[in-house]
Amino acid sequence: MIITHCYKIKPTCEQSVKIDYWLELLRRHYNYALGQRLDWLNRTRCPVDRCSLISCPIGEISSRPDYYFQQSALLQTKQLFPDYKEIYSEVQQINLQRLDKAWKRWLIPDKKGKRGGRPRFKKSGKLRSLCFSRVNHSKAVIKFDGKQIITTRFGAIPVIVHRPIPDGFVIKTATITKKADGYYVSFNLEDKSIPSLIPTNNIKTAVGIDVGLKDFLTTNTGETVSVPKFYIKSQSNLARKQKKYLEKKLGLTIGGWHKIK
Repeated sequence: MIITHCYKIKPTCEQSVKIDYWLELLRRHYNYALGQRLDWLNRTRCPVDRCSLISCPIGEISSRPDYYFQQSALLQTKQLFPDYKEIYSEVQQINLQRLDKAWKRWLIPDKKGKRGGRPRFKKSGKLRSLCFSRVNHSKAVIKFDGKQIITTRFGAIPVIVHRPIPDGFVIKTATITKKADGYYVSFNLEDKSIPSLIPTNNIKTAVGIDVGLKDFLTTNTGETVSVPKFYIKSQSNLARKQKKYLEKKLGLTIGGWHKIK
């Protein structure tokens, strides 16, 4: 079972500026990776037997820029732009994974034959979240001690824990999101003790249930369950108590209002 708990965090001014700067760098990298994919698509769209009257690819066509190709280029990105060295590698990888999912939803139809819209370039301020793949792990870059999240880049950020983490759940991922009223952290929680759903192929017996108006439910074996009629059964008792309440009158005393018969 997987659930998500969202908490508000209280970063300092310096921490807020650094989070905003990280989001801006991730937005630029997202747009660059998307432009790289669209450029490759335009260059390989021309038919092999004729040239287009509008445009034709010029120059050498690079390798297909899929997720693994762009992930391997992160080292070169950090060398060309040293500001990206400050951002954790897993945060940049998850940023590329989001683009890869949007790209596949556009090109690859689902089981019903539907596809998503073409991924768009994000304007300034439109990328508002960064994700960490591991929390409280020995190799995780972010920790949560119940009161604050701790990272080596941001330091300690207080968390308003308005509800505790349920027993048995383990924190898998953490996402810091910027909203109009402040910053939030969302924890993805997983509990493996809850059994998973049984595959339909392993089900040997099944009972069909039909809910109706005459009977509460009817099974495929012919068994019926009558309507409980809780309100109808309690009408007489409710009418008696309402009559008793209406017989009471309101009186005024020095201490205030009180009821008299």
